[in-house]
Amino acid sequence: MTALTVGIVPGAYAFDGTPTPNKSIGPSDVSPTEALRAGARQYYSGDKTGALSSLQYAAENGQPMAAWKLGKMYATGDGVQEDDMKAFQYYTQVVREHGDDRPDAPDAPFVASAFVALGSYYLNGITEGVPRNVTRAKQIFTHAASYFGDPDAQYELGRIYQSSSNRLAVRWFNLAAIKGHIGAQARLGETLYTMGQSDSRKARGLMWMSIARIQADGEPAVAWIGDLHEQYFAHASEPVRRLASSMTDTWISTNRPDLMQATTAAQQTTQ
Repeated sequence: MTALTVGIVPGAYAFDGTPTPNKSIGPSDVSPTEALRAGARQYYSGDKTGALSSLQYAAENGQPMAAWKLGKMYATGDGVQEDDMKAFQYYTQVVREHGDDRPDAPDAPFVASAFVALGSYYLNGITEGVPRNVTRAKQIFTHAASYFGDPDAQYELGRIYQSSSNRLAVRWFNLAAIKGHIGAQARLGETLYTMGQSDSRKARGLMWMSIARIQADGEPAVAWIGDLHEQYFAHASEPVRRLASSMTDTWISTNRPDLMQATTAAQQTTQ
């Protein structure tokens, strides 16, 4: 979903980077696809103010990637004043116009991401704009999780079900976890540990939390994973800890051998 972020100044530069007369882009000047490609170069050069006009041009002419990027920019205040309602409108446009596109289509990751963003807005609401609607959020996440197989949507569904159905929470967390979503790995571990009636099941839960913690090491955005692991590690019995450590080693060596050194260091700090 980060493969291409976009923006260009309409009429400011030709596609080879040379200055051109200042005029508005029109159908006779550039296609939406060309605007999108040129916009990528302008965005990465740092001209986000100029990027806005060309993104709007591309989005208005059917480019879901451009509409998604506009939503992202307004949602985060990236080169524009932060505006959740404008972000909501652009994400809605993507979903409305491309929600039924094939899941293997080139733009599918951006469409799925727009679904997730839209679901999050419904889940939390926008003051004086969008009332909180968990049912609608769940519907949107379910489409993105099932049709597009999006791991972020699967994680969000797991979070929604975690307070009401451990079985459904495990189902969605597991789907995202095996795709490498470390938040889902941590929450999967938490849910499995809580459900566990035996040392082996609790160890599997602690294993997933350990796997997530190792991958989250040094990442401020997911610092909560380390706290979660510490909480359950302190609660676990010594046999559960030892079994979880062995299971973690096996998983890491099979799936992320590049992290073996970090795994060893982490184990030394917890012993």
